Amino acid sequence: MAVFGCAGCGAVLTAAVSEVALPIHLAGAHWETLHPPLLEAGSYAVDPAPYGPPWRWSDEVGAREAAERGRFVPFDVLSDGPSGTVLLAPGDLRGTRLILERAGGYCIGIDGRDGPNLACLGCDLPVGTRMDDCGCWQVVRLLPQAVVRLPAPPERPITDWTELLATGALWHRLSGYRDIPAGVALAHVVVAAGGAPVEVVSGPVADLLGRALGALLPAGEGAKRLDLAGPGFGEPAADLLLVPVHPQTGVRWQPGAGAVPVPMDAALWAELAFPPYRSRLPAVGGLPEGVERDDPLPPHPYSPFQPSGEAFRYTLARTPAVREAWLRAIYDRGC
Repeated sequence: MAVFGCAGCGAVLTAAVSEVALPIHLAGAHWETLHPPLLEAGSYAVDPAPYGPPWRWSDEVGAREAAERGRFVPFDVLSDGPSGTVLLAPGDLRGTRLILERAGGYCIGIDGRDGPNLACLGCDLPVGTRMDDCGCWQVVRLLPQAVVRLPAPPERPITDWTELLATGALWHRLSGYRDIPAGVALAHVVVAAGGAPVEVVSGPVADLLGRALGALLPAGEGAKRLDLAGPGFGEPAADLLLVPVHPQTGVRWQPGAGAVPVPMDAALWAELAFPPYRSRLPAVGGLPEGVERDDPLPPHPYSPFQPSGEAFRYTLARTPAVREAWLRAIYDRGC
């Protein structure tokens, strides 16, 4: 585990937190919506991409430098801020104050537009940026050059897939934003297909991605079969297999030889692989064990499910293959 302190005076700035993989929800957000914290309490992640001001216009940055920073399509501006910022939930922050003159935002909170807005209470050194405006995930980003690691408790052991499934740890409150990891997974499937048609097996995978893949990829012969595979689920015969990414390590589950693994957020994968059971039969004398009942019943959606176009383009823009003509055309068209 880690405790982060101020590089200026050594004051403690965080609770003890355990490292997890960079959350997939960073790829998108819902506009004018109040979001929960991006990370669970007691955890942190490191973002390898540059973040925050100063900003550089596209004509100042060549294609080679942009690629080195993980951007493979044209852009308006590119961050020239530090790489390796430490992300954590705001509730895990300690010993800081808000820099009021840098607390600008769009609507009802702070969006980080003015740069670092948190200062150490001990020495007043700017140490990070808090974001909590509508349309932003609630998160604190600590500047790597402004913090140091202090002595901390031993790291938590890596939870194996069996325990993750048994404890229900993969089902979390961010499932209400399932369109974002779906948009990321859609981008990975399109890249893995290589421009070929994709045949999606009927069921939850088809409900999630079938319509979007049909609109993005051509139809015809030579289709690649897409299915789900993973721990406790099995490995069906298919050309492309959606597999979960471990929420702590960021390592994807590996199928056997012959199929191409396509990474998917573990929580969304678990929702598809092990959907909650709901009985449609009337219950007499009380609800049997394992039966869930909604009262009133959940409303029908206004429209068919659609993966996040923002997350889809975000992912493709950071994939080197997007420089190929066929994939660039899909990126420009969007989903």
